[in-house]
Formats: sequence, C-alpha cells, structure tokens
Amino acid sequence: MSLNSKIAALENNLKGMGSVLVAFSGGVDSTVVLAAAQRALKDQVLAVTAESESLAQRELDLARRLAKVMGVEHLVILTAETSSPDYLKNSVNRCYHCKSELYSKLNAVAKDRGIHRVVNGIILDDLGDYRPGIAAAREAGVACPLAEAGFTKEDVRNLAREWGLSNWEKPANPCLSSRVPYGESITMEKLEAIERAEDLLLELGFSQLRVRHHGDIARIELAQEEIPRFFTGSIPQTVERRFKELGFKYVTLDVEGFRSGRLNEAIGAAMSPTKESSPSSSTPGKKGEPSG
Repeated sequence: MSLNSKIAALENNLKGMGSVLVAFSGGVDSTVVLAAAQRALKDQVLAVTAESESLAQRELDLARRLAKVMGVEHLVILTAETSSPDYLKNSVNRCYHCKSELYSKLNAVAKDRGIHRVVNGIILDDLGDYRPGIAAAREAGVACPLAEAGFTKEDVRNLAREWGLSNWEKPANPCLSSRVPYGESITMEKLEAIERAEDLLLELGFSQLRVRHHGDIARIELAQEEIPRFFTGSIPQTVERRFKELGFKYVTLDVEGFRSGRLNEAIGAAMSPTKESSPSSSTPGKKGEPSG
C-alpha cells in the first residue's frame, strides 16, 4: 500500500470516530496521529500527556512546545504508576501496569469531556516487539490508528517530514524505567540518576543514547558514529566525575553502541515470542512495551 493510501485510511478512520483524545508523548508517532486527527477532525481533538516520575522533564517540555506550535488543546495529567508495587517490582509486564493506569485515566478524561475515542501512536513495527502495553490498550478500548492503517516507522518519519513536523527525526525515547533491567526494582533515586545522567550526555552534544542502570554501574549506549567523539577532550573525565556524583561507582561505555530494546533481548531468547499481525492480538506476558 502506498503512503498516500495509508494517509487516506488513517484520516478516514479518525474522521469516523467523531472526536478523539490522543495519548500524546511528544514522540514522532503520537505527533503524526495528533496532526492527522487535526486534519480529519479540526477542533474535535484533545492531546493529553501523562506526567510522572518515569517521564523525563525534557520530554514533557517538548510535548508542551509541540502542542502549542500545532495549536491543539493540550492537557497534562498526573499518573501514579510509580506508587504501584506491581510497577515498582519491574517484572516483564511492567509496561502493562503502567499503560493500564494511563488508559484508565485517559478514558475518564474522554468520558468527562464527551470525547468518543482514545487513540495512541502504536505503529506496525511495534507489533513485533515485546509490548504488554498493547494488551492494555486493547483491554481499555484504545484505538491504534497508525497500526490499523499499516504505518511503519519509515512511513511515520516520511509523513512527519512531509507535514513539516519539527520532531520528524526525533529518536524514540521510552520512559526512564526502561533503563533498569527487568527484575531489578524501580526507585525514584534510580530514575532521577538516569535522567540527570542522560541530560548531561545531551548537553555534551550526543543525540541518540541510553544510560542503563545496573546498580553501581552506569552503562552508556551511544550511536556508533558518536562513540569516537566520547573520547575527545575532557568528555570522559567530565562524564566519570558527574556520574559518580549521581551515585554510580563505575561508568562504562558499551562498545556495541545504542540499540533500542536491548534489555528485551533476554526476554526474547527465553520466551521466543511470535510476531503479531494485528494491534488487538497482544496479551499480557507475551507482547509488551519495549525497554527502549
């Protein structure tokens, strides 16, 4: 199917919903859904972003800026996934508990505002990764219009560029908890250390990165092409000093470089999940949110 055909299918689907609440993270996927909803439904669109300890402040600030530039009504709500023992124990279904909390609150907002449907930014590519959040969406009746129209990540970026969306090249950036290996508890101290460590690397000019939290060890992942620059000037010394101030005893650089979903690889080997063919087919414990 051509991109134009997918766009038509997406906009027709959204138009048929009458009014929508978009689960808006500020990432390119949800931004494209939001832009398409604006085109299809004009002012019958509400963007909602969830604020919590697991969301980096820079991501919330970006979502606010994008919504303002796009001229869409934007609501920021508080979610409490980090008060849930099921979330904090960080099992492989962590994202299921998070998304269940999120979609419950989004459905409540939609009902209060008389909005017909809640939609998200899940794409076709996501259906082949480990994503319990898709099961939470299905159970909550949340629509996945991009996936339903057959959009891949390449399609989304091409359309975002075509529509002039400023974040069309933005790397995926899932929640801060995704930097903690499954089975190791989530704490507010860990999330703060991860956020501040990644902020430092961004300030130093690195763009695609993760700081994985392994107890006393911080494992830095950078895009392969950015690894050589890490060893220039005083960057290694600055990073080591600042990371140790955040509580890490050891600072390492992963020579394999950045790869989204790295912490899901052990799950894939153990569970050997099969690739799903539709956004409604996921179940908790089989498909879920990527570790990122």
